[in-house]
Amino acid sequence: MSSLASSSNEQKIAVVTGASSGIGAASARALASEGFKV
Repeated sequence: MSSLASSSNEQKIAVVTGASSGIGAASARALASEGFKV
């Protein structure tokens, strides 16, 4: 997954609903690996 934030001084925060399983969990893990606070 490419980084969604365009600048290093931007806060990276994501809210993922349904993150306990399935595509929501995969999305949350991918965003966290990109440096987002999930």
